[in-house]
Amino acid sequence: EAISHTFGHYLDLSEETVALPELPFDLKDITNISITACGTALYAGAVAEYWFERFARVPVSIDIASEFRYRETPLLPGGVTIVISQSGETADTLASLRYAKEQGQKVIAVVNVPTSTIAREADVVLPILAGVEIGVASTKAFTCQLATLLCLAVATGRAHGHLSIEDEHKLVRGMIEVPRLMTEALKLSPEIELLARSLAKAQDVLYLGRGTNYPLALEGALKLKEISYIHAEGYAGGELKHGPIALIDDKMPVVVIAPYDRVFDKTVSNMEEVAARGGRIILVTDPKGADLAHVTALQKLILPEMPATVAPMVYSIPVQLIAYHTAVIMGTDVDQPRNLAKSVTVE
Repeated sequence: EAISHTFGHYLDLSEETVALPELPFDLKDITNISITACGTALYAGAVAEYWFERFARVPVSIDIASEFRYRETPLLPGGVTIVISQSGETADTLASLRYAKEQGQKVIAVVNVPTSTIAREADVVLPILAGVEIGVASTKAFTCQLATLLCLAVATGRAHGHLSIEDEHKLVRGMIEVPRLMTEALKLSPEIELLARSLAKAQDVLYLGRGTNYPLALEGALKLKEISYIHAEGYAGGELKHGPIALIDDKMPVVVIAPYDRVFDKTVSNMEEVAARGGRIILVTDPKGADLAHVTALQKLILPEMPATVAPMVYSIPVQLIAYHTAVIMGTDVDQPRNLAKSVTVE
């Protein structure tokens, strides 16, 4: 429901186009983009990095806000800084916004609270319209941030002339299908609940992904840490041999996020490496991926086929459900995890 509101705000459904609010600058004049945020919002920005570079061919740099604010990075003329914050009050993200403005950057704020400090100080506010999020660990805000950023990336691609009107129509049709695909993804909940009984016994969990699935791996690991208190790490699949493979044994669950795409064969190679060392693979994929992944998996969570562009929004559902059901089985407080605050307003 939340993501339907977001797309309803930024899409012209009858024309099958993106309909952003009027901006105080022209998207075609953007020469580079900086994205900065914290936590889950940072991972939404990491997915968007792929979209902006693919659709608009604009170079993107992304940085953790707590590092960006102190690094004194030179920001180039013609650049736009995108700050992402659910609350709009995140201290480090607000400081990064102010630094970007001092450097002459236009600032776009992607926030859930349009009356927040970050929203007031930005040049452009793109509300994600997720509604009130009670739990400390961000869930629907993440998917609505992705939806908003995708609309912005497509509009930037059109402005730069790298997407045709037919390309835009095709992408918008894919976005319109997201709420239905998410409903299908939620049907995996009973399977994931059974899987979580095994996962709850683990001390460590590894998440792997490539392309836009790499930020999802980071997000999955963060969610598991936040609400179940199980140690988890997310890695790009290509980094497996550069250290993490040393951790894998028959006690280590490895969640692999791998819809069938252009790098699927590379991810299968990663899974074979894990299987050879006795790792317990949990594969999140689609029907074609499930057929072609000839490795023994503890569980295959199979989602419908969908355009690769919208997959991060839909695949976030089983990733979040894995953390949720594991935390419930372990008896932790899912909405109010220990030591965490919903909005980090101090350093």
